[in-house]
Amino acid sequence: MKNEFKEIRIMDNFYQSSSFIPMPLCLVGTLDEKGENTSFGSYSLCFPYYVAGKDFYAMILETRNTSNTAKGILRHGKCTLNFLPFSKKNFENHVLMGFPGDTPEEKMKGLKFTPVEGNRAKNNKNEKFPKILSEALQVFECTWVKELDNASEDKVQEEYDGPYHNFNGITSKFGAHFILKIENILLKEKYYDAIVNGITRRNFCPLPTNWGYRDSKYFWCSDYKKPIAVGIPSREVDLSSVRYALDRIDTDVKFSDDALKMIVKVPRPFLKTVLLGCVKWANDNNYKYITEKEMKIINDKRSKEKMKKL
Repeated sequence: MKNEFKEIRIMDNFYQSSSFIPMPLCLVGTLDEKGENTSFGSYSLCFPYYVAGKDFYAMILETRNTSNTAKGILRHGKCTLNFLPFSKKNFENHVLMGFPGDTPEEKMKGLKFTPVEGNRAKNNKNEKFPKILSEALQVFECTWVKELDNASEDKVQEEYDGPYHNFNGITSKFGAHFILKIENILLKEKYYDAIVNGITRRNFCPLPTNWGYRDSKYFWCSDYKKPIAVGIPSREVDLSSVRYALDRIDTDVKFSDDALKMIVKVPRPFLKTVLLGCVKWANDNNYKYITEKEMKIINDKRSKEKMKKL
């Protein structure tokens, strides 16, 4: 039958040679060998890595270990991730900037976008940082966390014969992975306001999605269309479930029923984390009994912290 699955052979670069996988598309800025000028290369293998529960947030970038980008990160440990709006003209320049083998100088001759100083350069006048692109809608300014996986000794070479790291630095004969600490997230004002004040179909960030499939003739990128929104399912846990989760926590802090009713909408997987945060606030502020009043204070504090991060 035509609707049945067929097994395909898994090959190198399986994400595009053997499958269709939605991926981001960005231009990564790194410093040249002298640490003076910025060059940009196109990447799709760039994803969130540390998203919560760590001392910092991070992305992971996968590259050829001999690319200009890999060399720039190995030498200087800094990069910028620039996400530009979808258009055919923009995508054509991404394809040009992704062509392997060009030197940074050759690559920059074809750049159609405008490099400008980012916040790191503005706030650290005595240090060089890769530039960002003025036309980008969103930029991450990053530092390579070279201490992870003992990758700090990795240096630029023409070939890498091992030993290789597991997840950071030079990870194979041809590949490299870089765990990138996010120092700053920069958003154009329209999209900053969207996140802070509420996202709609009109202000959703129009970023392209590279569908990860490239045949022998073409790079492919999906068009951007207006997003759709589906409401979050309303699945409240009952009060006894919240009380049960609280009883599993080793604490002498007590909660009134009215206080616990304020978190019945928290999804079950996150319930313990929210309760632990409430208990920590209580201990830090010498409370042994949390009522609805204290829960409102805790919620206000959480909202203010979120706004500071934005």
